[in-house]
Amino acid sequence: MRSLQTAATGMHAQERNVEVISHNIANMRTTGYKQIRAEFQDLLYQDLRRVGSSTSADGTKVPTGLQIGYGVKTAATSRIMSQGSMQSTSKDYDVAIQGEGFLRITMPDGQTGYTRDGSLELDANGNLVTLDGYLVDPNITVPSNAKAFSISKEGVVEVTLDGQVDAQQLGQLQLARFVNKAGLATIGDNLYLQTPASGEAVVGNPGDDGFGSTLQRYLESSNVNAVSELSDLIAAQRAYEMNAKVISSSDEMMQTTSNILR
Repeated sequence: MRSLQTAATGMHAQERNVEVISHNIANMRTTGYKQIRAEFQDLLYQDLRRVGSSTSADGTKVPTGLQIGYGVKTAATSRIMSQGSMQSTSKDYDVAIQGEGFLRITMPDGQTGYTRDGSLELDANGNLVTLDGYLVDPNITVPSNAKAFSISKEGVVEVTLDGQVDAQQLGQLQLARFVNKAGLATIGDNLYLQTPASGEAVVGNPGDDGFGSTLQRYLESSNVNAVSELSDLIAAQRAYEMNAKVISSSDEMMQTTSNILR
């Protein structure tokens, strides 16, 4: 029976849906994480009576037709790039982005990565780096005799050195934004890569037109909503159970037919 295969595609789709939801829930506390949503599409149809086909020599047409579908497929996992809430950390090197933009990161292979995770540290040379030791681009080096470190909302990095009163500018944090930020490739470690779908990176300073601002001593939380995810999980589970019930009902119908033929 066709319904067995159709229901099987439904179970497979809801299995993928649960996997996506579980990934979201697992990353509820991941800094800068963006929620993922599974998208579905119906499969091909068999036309048993094509809509609009002629039914007489007088030109009358079939108004609706007769189509039988073959189920569902997981078409995509789209990333929701909405703003997460700001969490105070009181840590000098932490920086959150409020609004549009990603920090640019120099990867070990020379590629430029992009992130919303502003959990920054200093390496042995005083360079501003990510938790994995990747350099922030443009590179900013903090002198060893710095006694105060600040990042303005415009991304200007300043320090006060021992024996000095006035702050000294070290550099400028820059942000990158994309026409289609949901088209970025996720590579793990809170990093994204540019793709043909995302478009070319547009680079600017925080506070410029179209760019967000930087908040020192803050981090952006995940935008995952726990209540929404649990609700979606229950709905996915029920959909899985209903598809399993279709398979069970189809099996009973086949068993009845088999008994009749005996």
